[in-house]
Amino acid sequence: MSSARLGLRIPTGRAGLVLLTAVLAGCATRGRPDFTGPGLPPPGVGPQTIITVPGQDTTVTAGPGYFVVGSAGDPDGIDTLYFETQGGVSTFPPLIGGGDTVHFGLPLTTNGQSGQVITVRVFGTDRLGNRGDTAERRITVQ
Repeated sequence: MSSARLGLRIPTGRAGLVLLTAVLAGCATRGRPDFTGPGLPPPGVGPQTIITVPGQDTTVTAGPGYFVVGSAGDPDGIDTLYFETQGGVSTFPPLIGGGDTVHFGLPLTTNGQSGQVITVRVFGTDRLGNRGDTAERRITVQ
């Protein structure tokens, strides 16, 4: 189906290229953390850490493992990410950074944990030694 049949007029030439580039750039970051926007901490401040999965405190069924996923970003570079767990049986060593953005995935054991509340906290330090805020999620296991 052509753009004319849909009632759309798509620009050609340079204007069309600029429009296509803008649309593709917007789609390229959809659904992923973007540390280039207003949420990026200024230099000299600790890393911004976010937990994307789960997006909020949640309840899961005991059984297979559950992954907590997120990332941290800092223009000064990530030195180390620290993971704290309270409740449950899973523990995680610090993760040495390596760039402006570090992604993480933490496999939580939920088997045999019915009735437990597992609290996960993640924070980072940048290469200048600044500590960032702590991201936290509570996972209730049924």
